[in-house]
Amino acid sequence: MSQKIYCIAMFRAKPGKEDELFKVLQSLEPNAHREDGCIQYLATRQIENPFATGESFPLVFNEIWANKAAFEAHCQRKEIVAFFEQHCVAEDGLVEAHNVCAYSDQPANFDAPQL
Repeated sequence: MSQKIYCIAMFRAKPGKEDELFKVLQSLEPNAHREDGCIQYLATRQIENPFATGESFPLVFNEIWANKAAFEAHCQRKEIVAFFEQHCVAEDGLVEAHNVCAYSDQPANFDAPQL
């Protein structure tokens, strides 16, 4: 099994700010793609589809990182920290709510070989 980290970072923009926030999220892609451990880093928008009627925040980053260290290094980059401070924490930021979760493809208590 892999040591990959899968991250879903969801954002709900403040009213009337969704297009602006989507552009800001897309602007984070190029530098993330330069990181050695980045496998996928893609800002996406929720769309209507009769086969996918679940509820979610409308803007989502779909991320895949080579391992935990790569993911954690990304989270500590100045550009990423500044985004969260400016848009998620600050009162005048574009984000109304956000939810960031990390996932593994390994089952709990998997006895992966130690290399």
